[in-house]
Amino acid sequence: MSDTRSVLVVTGRDDPTADLVIGELHGRGVPVVRLDAGDFPHALSLAATIGSDGIAGTLTTPSRVADLRAVRSLYYRRPSGFSFPHLAEQDARFAVMQARYGLGGVLASLPGCRYVNHPHRIGDAEFKPSGLAAAASCGFRLPPTLITSDPEAARAFIGEHGSVIYKPLSAPLYRVDGVSCTVAVGEVAVEEIDDAVAGTAHLFQQRVEKVADIRVTVIGAHAFCVRIDSDLLDWRTDYDTLTYTVVRPAPGIRRSLSAYLDHFRLNFGAFDFAVDRWGRWWFLECNPSGQWAWLEPETGLPMVAAMADLLERRAVA
Repeated sequence: MSDTRSVLVVTGRDDPTADLVIGELHGRGVPVVRLDAGDFPHALSLAATIGSDGIAGTLTTPSRVADLRAVRSLYYRRPSGFSFPHLAEQDARFAVMQARYGLGGVLASLPGCRYVNHPHRIGDAEFKPSGLAAAASCGFRLPPTLITSDPEAARAFIGEHGSVIYKPLSAPLYRVDGVSCTVAVGEVAVEEIDDAVAGTAHLFQQRVEKVADIRVTVIGAHAFCVRIDSDLLDWRTDYDTLTYTVVRPAPGIRRSLSAYLDHFRLNFGAFDFAVDRWGRWWFLECNPSGQWAWLEPETGLPMVAAMADLLERRAVA
């Protein structure tokens, strides 16, 4: 008997990774309903009942209807935010909160659904201090790290550790001349620290003298390890200069990967490591909503199929 339960894909309109996964699922005959939470309520409607047997009802887009009791899995990617530009500021703020806790609460409570990943677990894992603390407890090797709003503490840390880099604790969207930009990781010197540090929290970390980077994309039970070679401190700043090699995980890494994902109850994670000249892997971060699909054509790794297997809820071979 065929399984008619749908996969719900929650993401923004421009998401090439989701496009690839949806194409794979369509090729397998798996029903898919794609929606952007930010389309609520003008192009997405909700009708959910909650009783002794849980949540039931529908989500309706201009082209699809999702039965909330028949969602086999939810692929939560990067939906846009709620927006009510036609309302006054105070009313819009109220409407956004109702949408977040109403639609968001329903999406987080679907019966019998596999989440990749659950939006609440994504929120937990996106806090860098929580991720670094979990990584340490799971056996990963971490560079010395300081999170501070105290300029003197920052100067003392740099003085102690020498070569130190600055990282944002989160990556808000910046637009320069209409182009989306990210805040790059950069090295920082003592003389660059001034009283502006007191204005908010900052993350400083001893620089790993690396020879390469490693991206490990964990999709269910599969860990796809790719070495990234470049001369860049932050390889995300110039993809055209990167070269890729499929590698095996270092000893003990698989166990730590599983422990980390179990800690946050995640089914997917994009892990970044720096590799030093002795071959040691240094944990940098894990993004629970990280990009990964660009690596498949570069390496031949069957990542899209693995994600489709996970969402289809196929048994792991």
